[in-house]
Amino acid sequence: MQVTETLNEGLKRAYKMILSAKDLDDKVMQKLKDAQPDIELKGFRKGKVPLALIKKKFGQSVLGEAMQETVDGAMSKHFEEKGERPAFEPDVKMANQEWKEGDDVEVELTYEALPEIPEIDLTSIKLERLVAKADDAGVEEALGNLAESAQDFKDRKKGSKAKDGDQVVIDFVGKVDGEAFEGGSAEDYPLTLGSNSFIPGFEEQLVGVKAGEEKDVTVTFPEEYQAEHLAGKEAVFNCTIKSVKAPAAAEINDELAQKYGAEDLEGLKTQIRERLEQEYAGAARAILKRGLLDALDEKVSFELPPTMVETEAKQIAHQMWHEENPDVQGHDHPEIETTDEHNTLAARRVRLGLLLADLGQKAEIEVTDAEMTQAVMNQARQYPGQEREFFEFVQKNPQMRQQMRAPIFEDKVVDHVVAKADVKDKEISKDDLEKAIEALNDE
Repeated sequence: MQVTETLNEGLKRAYKMILSAKDLDDKVMQKLKDAQPDIELKGFRKGKVPLALIKKKFGQSVLGEAMQETVDGAMSKHFEEKGERPAFEPDVKMANQEWKEGDDVEVELTYEALPEIPEIDLTSIKLERLVAKADDAGVEEALGNLAESAQDFKDRKKGSKAKDGDQVVIDFVGKVDGEAFEGGSAEDYPLTLGSNSFIPGFEEQLVGVKAGEEKDVTVTFPEEYQAEHLAGKEAVFNCTIKSVKAPAAAEINDELAQKYGAEDLEGLKTQIRERLEQEYAGAARAILKRGLLDALDEKVSFELPPTMVETEAKQIAHQMWHEENPDVQGHDHPEIETTDEHNTLAARRVRLGLLLADLGQKAEIEVTDAEMTQAVMNQARQYPGQEREFFEFVQKNPQMRQQMRAPIFEDKVVDHVVAKADVKDKEISKDDLEKAIEALNDE
């Protein structure tokens, strides 16, 4: 196949590829000869069908296959000889649209090449890693928050009225048309007002009741209520208020610790300290990673594929528009124009993405099957009861697998670079770490 370069501008490439009619016919005939021993037609024994008859019957179907194989082979050879890789799927189209059998085949190939990535001395990169320890005050604060979330209820002073958020302990009997119905009665039932755990309108009518009081609560079951014989019907609940209790934080003791799976209070404090330091380490890593990316961005400069930057800028603009317009869930909105800010951010992301990919390839970094399985399992937990369906979806969706693989690969490359860089640890307080994270998020 004859290949002629028609464009070489920056990273943009274009070529005209001509496959002569004779070469195409030779390839078709060779494919037919290869298939001849297995072909049998009426009047001929297997393998004895004349080649001319085979061509007449199967030539057209083999022609397209031969053309595609030739073009694909020429493209592979071209990229191998040039030492180039396309940034996107190359655009391949017939130049002579009026082609007919017997004509040469003219193909136009256009693409943007990936740039050459300059070498970087990773040992020259200087980074600061923040280290924050969980102090006693931090542990006590977290312990207090746990106690608050594990709230208990204590009796209010006699004669106090129930408020929203209080717990009322009640006996009740529900009736429809004056008749008690199955499942509509209970004794000593603890109901938190405002929890929306009962039929709509029920809890609101108990705000203001006192211990010892009796109260009839009238509600209407929703039309879509699960028990069909009650759906849409009015019911009256005869309630007796046994006690009114105010919310109170749980006591910080061994009993609280056991609620959270620890043997005793000291064990719970140890767990909290470890969890806090994991959180601090995660925050510090995010800051370290940003510092690394900033350092890499300053060290490298190379030409970027224009379409990659344009595509990334459009995605950034679209994402930022939706963040500023959270009420718009769909994509039926006006076209979003990219700005210089979007283009600058896109160029940085593309440059760093290409650089990290190159560093990972040179270091032979790979994402293992075990790492991918763990990532899928972690994400599947967001869909309780549908884990199997999620696994099957990921398995059948190459794009989804690539989306899950990319951050794992990036983190492994970051770890590789950090291991070679000059990293100095700096101990700081939790408050200073929080300020550093806030500053990071504000950028």
